[in-house]
Amino acid sequence: MHTSQRRSAGLGLALASAFAFGGSGVAAKPLIEAGLDPLHVVWLRVTGAALVMLPVAWQHRNLVRERPALLAGFGLFAVAGVQAFYFASISRIPVGVALLVEYLAPALVLGWVRFVQRRPVTRAAAAGVVLAVGGLACVVEVWAGLSFDAVGLLLALGAACCQVGYFVLSDQGSQDATGGGSADAGPPHPVGVIAYGLLVGAAVLTVVARPWGMDWMALGGSAAMNGHQVPAWLLLGWIVLLATVLAYVTGVVSVRLLSPQVAGVVACLEAVIATVLAWVLLGEHLSMPQLVGGCIVLIGAFIAQSSAPRPPSGPVASGPGTPGLLPEGAAGAGASAAGEGRLSGRPAGP
Repeated sequence: MHTSQRRSAGLGLALASAFAFGGSGVAAKPLIEAGLDPLHVVWLRVTGAALVMLPVAWQHRNLVRERPALLAGFGLFAVAGVQAFYFASISRIPVGVALLVEYLAPALVLGWVRFVQRRPVTRAAAAGVVLAVGGLACVVEVWAGLSFDAVGLLLALGAACCQVGYFVLSDQGSQDATGGGSADAGPPHPVGVIAYGLLVGAAVLTVVARPWGMDWMALGGSAAMNGHQVPAWLLLGWIVLLATVLAYVTGVVSVRLLSPQVAGVVACLEAVIATVLAWVLLGEHLSMPQLVGGCIVLIGAFIAQSSAPRPPSGPVASGPGTPGLLPEGAAGAGASAAGEGRLSGRPAGP
């Protein structure tokens, strides 16, 4: 494939991934408002996607022996943690606001790099952090005394912290092959990491969510989406197949065809897409100051991510802009891909 064709295909797949990730909250919120517990919706999403990815997990079963700590960390933080906090937050605050709060993850990662690891950060990265925090102040309208539910905002911040936990863990695992892995093992295949992360996340969420107490009858009914009734099973299929499986796979392939940096720029559209979809499909309108603040958050997150010092192993300074492993994040996004011999990207996002 020629370079121009690879770039076009990569951009198309990156856009598809951003659209798929951006729609997860829009599809999940009606199910939550229809009576399903947010943790049960997360469990359905992760477990359904894990079942679809079982053949991939079997194909890459060597990862269990080579990278157990990375798989456990990805499943616990990037899958279970990010998505549980994100879905809980959107049950209390607008989808777009929750996702924008998650985009503080690059700023939090830089704080870890500067104050915990005591490594210098560039002035541009520090400026990106200031922009992101200032933009977030506009999004939550601090001058009005936090016009949104404070608990919902804290839950969204918890999703961002889970992304940071994954980045830190994956960096340590890639440096010294923690958890008994071989230091000579090659870079982990990103799709294999996603598959096992979903399996680990499903196991953790089964214990936490206790799905045997879920109102299974609700899945046979319908949910309201801005005044229109939509079958619950259709929304669940959207969350599992489009917003999880398709989002991850297209994100990984896009990074392979482009680069983590270019794909990360496109992935920043996820928050924009989520906000627009929530506006159109859920009727969640944001004010002009909030929209301006959201743009500032994205600009600050991008600057913080692209200006951060990158160690040889890579992912510590990466933020949620690289698709494949982030925001809902969380996703994704938190989520992620292999770029030039390393596992990088955003954990499973929303």
